[in-house]
Amino acid sequence: MIEYSDIKRVASAAGFDLCGVTTARPLVAGEVAFREWLNDGYASSLEYMHRNCEKRFDAARLVEGARSVVVCAVRYKLLQDKAYHAESRTKIASYACRRDYHKSVKKMLQQMLKSLQTEYPQLQGRAFVDSEPLSEKQYAVEAGLGWIGRQSLLVTPQYGSALLLGVLLLDDEVSRYDRRYEGVGCGECRRCVDACPTNAIMESRGVDTSRCISCHTIEAEPHCELDLGGWIFGCDECQLCCPYNKNQTDSEGEVYSPEFLPSEISAEEWLAMSEEDFALRFGSTPLKRSGLRRIQQNVIKNKGV
Repeated sequence: MIEYSDIKRVASAAGFDLCGVTTARPLVAGEVAFREWLNDGYASSLEYMHRNCEKRFDAARLVEGARSVVVCAVRYKLLQDKAYHAESRTKIASYACRRDYHKSVKKMLQQMLKSLQTEYPQLQGRAFVDSEPLSEKQYAVEAGLGWIGRQSLLVTPQYGSALLLGVLLLDDEVSRYDRRYEGVGCGECRRCVDACPTNAIMESRGVDTSRCISCHTIEAEPHCELDLGGWIFGCDECQLCCPYNKNQTDSEGEVYSPEFLPSEISAEEWLAMSEEDFALRFGSTPLKRSGLRRIQQNVIKNKGV
């Protein structure tokens, strides 16, 4: 059995701002709600969301022998005035202006696992950062980190929603587990619903991806056209208005520091950019996921040409 305090200690040493621990039990209610969302067609062009539903909400099915789920979060600062003005037509989500968090956060998780294995030599585990069908946000709620907001993101009382999540699945039990978050949450607040320029956030909570700017600029080619509102990769609108994201402080470290500011690159510069230059300047960031051609298409849509 792993001592609870040891997990918290190695998580802090690895650089995580939050860490919660829960059992690898099936999240039945979460799976039911997710399947209803899929059946209602809200996944739109995201066909991969239909695969492996039974594993997404059952960590023990994803990794045989998993007994405990450790959910960790590292915060980042949302970019605002210094990154782009309201009329900007080349806006990029704040997380994407940094090094690819998949690699950075996974490295931190692997450091945690290695540290634990020095104290518990028989311990086995696997690290996940958006790499497998696992509902990190739902397990984060079970691990006491926060709640799922109206915009479908994890919101925490300490750091709001500007967080990058990672999960360790361990094959041993922990001496104690965190309690499921039971706070007030969003309450009556609906600022993100009102702020979404495309009405993608539904009154019943959750997101209609067919109307989500982030999905339209990054994911599979959308089935319909949408006013992107100046965004060319991702969208921060529902986070910028959230009261839990106010008064953020700057952080330090590989995961936190922006590689560039969107305001530094004009629409004309994006359209004139070569594949070689794009790879050199943005190959280490999440922008690599969509590629230069897709970004240029989004720039053209925003320019109306």
